[in-house]
Amino acid sequence: MAMSDGTVHLPGEGENYEMGASRFSLKATEGETGGAFFLSENTVEPGFQGPPLHVHHEMTDMFYVLEGTLTFQVGEETIEGPPGTFVCAPPETPHTFSNPSSEPVRFLNFSFPGGFERYMRDLADAWQAAGGPPEPAALGAIAAGYDLEVVAPPSAG
Repeated sequence: MAMSDGTVHLPGEGENYEMGASRFSLKATEGETGGAFFLSENTVEPGFQGPPLHVHHEMTDMFYVLEGTLTFQVGEETIEGPPGTFVCAPPETPHTFSNPSSEPVRFLNFSFPGGFERYMRDLADAWQAAGGPPEPAALGAIAAGYDLEVVAPPSAG
């Protein structure tokens, strides 16, 4: 797949989706990067529990915190990630993130190879169809179609 001629998304531009008080904007998709990578800008609401602990078998998942403090679990380690924090979860590395704080958190999510935007779109569609957070079974069905395997339920807190 050939690289496109280039992509420019000014602030607020991209494919924008809202899920409650959280939102994401697709900035680089597999179609725009020749399949090389995916990039989204995300804002998660205060109290966001995050996805369950999961692994990707082929994909490398990366995060860069822009504003606020995001809590990460990578393997057995849990860290508080203030602005400037970079986290990389290579294939087969259990990981998740959450925002237990009282302020929104804004971060970038990168992954390679590209294609994770398809999961993000399906997640947003399921949220819209349910009128709020989809049931766990619906989330599991979405995840099953992508390189995402849940290894533990979300932790309380």
